[in-house]
Amino acid sequence: MAGGILRIIFTADDLARVRVAARADPMWEMVASLHRFQAGDGGAVIAGWRRRARARLAEAGLLRDVRRLLAPLAPRAAYFPDFLTPSEALLGTDEGIQAIIDTPRTRVQRELDLLRARHGLPAHLESLARDATAMRRVATVAAGYLQVALGEHWSEVERAVSQDRGTRVRHLADGGVEAMLTGLSPGMRWRAPVLEIDYPAGGRELRLRGRGLTLIPSYFCRTAPVTLADPSLPPVLVYPVPRKGVPGRARAGDALGELLGRTRAEVLRCVALAPGCSTTELARRAGVPASSASEHARVLRQAGLIASTRHANLMLHQVTESGDGLLRGAR
Repeated sequence: MAGGILRIIFTADDLARVRVAARADPMWEMVASLHRFQAGDGGAVIAGWRRRARARLAEAGLLRDVRRLLAPLAPRAAYFPDFLTPSEALLGTDEGIQAIIDTPRTRVQRELDLLRARHGLPAHLESLARDATAMRRVATVAAGYLQVALGEHWSEVERAVSQDRGTRVRHLADGGVEAMLTGLSPGMRWRAPVLEIDYPAGGRELRLRGRGLTLIPSYFCRTAPVTLADPSLPPVLVYPVPRKGVPGRARAGDALGELLGRTRAEVLRCVALAPGCSTTELARRAGVPASSASEHARVLRQAGLIASTRHANLMLHQVTESGDGLLRGAR
């Protein structure tokens, strides 16, 4: 793939409409993980996942269909069809799978034509645009792949994505959206009103024109950020996040639970897993009422184990160095 620069051009309205995806996107993770299968890259952690996932897919009888149906549609190359990564997937896996099935036939044909012209298309996939049964089969294999290949690893995906999202929220709270864009990664440079990105797929320009931009942190995206090929679709930027170890859950009888109390230890762990989380999100993650989460956060803050920042009407929490050290020591 030829290298180039992706230039995303913002207006003032676009800066007001930048958002970070609330959770990992299952369809983008599916495509990116298929790329890791084909490239054999990603380091030791991904290599271990790849071995386990291949074994599980073979045991479930899905490996052949993944190789015949999914991998050819998602080559590790400069282009793959946008219908594999619908925006509805940010609502959940079921919504993403249904969106693939519901893709208009004319769009499927157009994107398959592009894939054929750029990288080739196996004959057995030529019927996708005119055969609803064939498209449902692809969607069924995609759903099976997500469950079998990514299911046991999904908590790690969510943790890494949540940690990165917390970093973006902190940058937003401390310095605004331009500070958040500036801090994305060394390969991305904010030069108002343009975000420049080193882009292996070649040079291109994306004008947002008031539509805003959704940032999607991705666990399996490893090499460079990626965006949709069709500029008329809702703009997104998918970018790789660091994979870091996280503290384990407090258990009955463990030292941390005995020191802080089980609920407060769990609240601390939840802040570490989702840095930048609000009190409402913290309550949901810890399974306690919002008033209880607020009180536990207050005590942890006074103890120097977390720090909290007010942004508009939200209180956002992150673990401190002392809190992180306590969690890792307990683990």
